[in-house]
Amino acid sequence: MTLSLNIDTRAWRANVRSLHDEFPGLVPVAKGNGYGFGLDVLAREAARMNDDCIAVGIAREVEVVRAAGWSRDIVVLNPWRPFDPVATALLDDPGVITTVSRLEDLDQVSRSHPRTRVLVEIRTSMNRHGITAEEIASVDVSSVTFEGWSLHFPPTGVLAEAQRLASAAVAHQRGAVWVSHLGVLDYRKLRTHLGVRTRMRMGTQLWLGAEESLTTTATVLDVHRVTRGKRHGYHQARAPRDGWIVVVSGGTSHGIALSAPPSQKSLRSRTVTVAKGMLDAVGMSLSPFTIAGRKRPFAEPPHMHGSMLFVGGAEPGVEVGDEIPVTCRLTTTTVDELRWN
Repeated sequence: MTLSLNIDTRAWRANVRSLHDEFPGLVPVAKGNGYGFGLDVLAREAARMNDDCIAVGIAREVEVVRAAGWSRDIVVLNPWRPFDPVATALLDDPGVITTVSRLEDLDQVSRSHPRTRVLVEIRTSMNRHGITAEEIASVDVSSVTFEGWSLHFPPTGVLAEAQRLASAAVAHQRGAVWVSHLGVLDYRKLRTHLGVRTRMRMGTQLWLGAEESLTTTATVLDVHRVTRGKRHGYHQARAPRDGWIVVVSGGTSHGIALSAPPSQKSLRSRTVTVAKGMLDAVGMSLSPFTIAGRKRPFAEPPHMHGSMLFVGGAEPGVEVGDEIPVTCRLTTTTVDELRWN
């Protein structure tokens, strides 16, 4: 009765190893739900690769990776803020590198916690966190342990932007440059161009890049014949036609049917959104569960640990105990079981 992530261990680890070879100075990222694996698993995999540093998303994740056995350096990616007591407590931890993204925060850390290990983040075209290019000249790291400059780019990082910002930063204060989302050729060009130590933070590509090695499956828990108009579920909706109610593992507690706002950058994405909205409006929202080669609609919104699907026709296509494929975003999914094959 589980939602399972099935891993082709050899292929998955081959991808992790290959990326370490392609990107010297790679820093694995372990944050959030651990990209579907869990933070503890990723911490142990990073240790297995003999990485010298791991990056977490927020300060509270430091304790989690250490509990998994990680004993080397940890970078906290979310920038420090004075109202975060956990992040503040870590400022004096010699094994933690804190990201600072505002001049006023750098000044406060320098005064109240001298010798803190600090990365200074520069704002990129992401326009999320970081000092501006114009503020680089005002950065004073004389009272902290300066670990370098941090730049976070969109998924398709631009080499020209990386070179421009990093060059200005290194010219002001020489130090390592930590980046994300650059292709291997651009990363190599940047390393050569800067002439300083360069680190590549990597999460999604590292842990989820070998897509063919990862499959998610759900267990069929029950199969019931229904006739058109028969009521079912919490909401007592009526079956649209003769068919079957198929109950499967995987519900809201696993992250099933959670979705982020689409970017709507293309005509195709807008068309998909309109089509999905029409299905939702008539109570036939497509689920991520596949039965007999087709994604089947939810019979009603998913429950906490399971989902009810509707399969029309004379045969359900599955039996109790079968496992069926599930299409899900592993960054928002919490599985019951990891199966290392």
